[in-house]
Amino acid sequence: MRRKIPESETIKLTNRTLMITPEGFEKLKEELNHIWTVERPEVTAKVSWAASLGDRSENADYHYNKKRLRQLDRRIRYLRVCLDEFKVVEYHPSQEGKVMFGAWVEIENLQKGIKKKLRIVGYEELLGNSDYISMDSPVAKSLMKKSVGDQVVVKTKIGDMVWRINSIQYQK
Repeated sequence: MRRKIPESETIKLTNRTLMITPEGFEKLKEELNHIWTVERPEVTAKVSWAASLGDRSENADYHYNKKRLRQLDRRIRYLRVCLDEFKVVEYHPSQEGKVMFGAWVEIENLQKGIKKKLRIVGYEELLGNSDYISMDSPVAKSLMKKSVGDQVVVKTKIGDMVWRINSIQYQK
């Protein structure tokens, strides 16, 4: 009999199109391949070894690795569904000169003398990339479809911030 997967473990994807850059898509494919071919076999071997020792009720290795195996399987399921659902957004020459998805944008706050270089990406690419921002963030929404030299106002909890766009670049 199959175990019913609890609602908290099911994959929830929105009806919205999930966008990702080609680099981000490749990174997720590599992660899936690494988990499937390297990590999962190692953990499975550890579970088998720990189970062979006998009494599983007090076997910490067995319980820890079974938990780790469930985590890996959950991530594998998630990545497989996401990779099928993602829309890879390739660079197109019509994007040149405008801030669009995947753009590297250098912005400057003239009042505070702050410069930042950011890349606008989908949520799945944010982890581990401090200079990436979500396309759903207030800054990205304000920057979309603007050109070099334009000034944008970003509304935040502490007040409005005015940023000027210094440059726009795309990975081609």
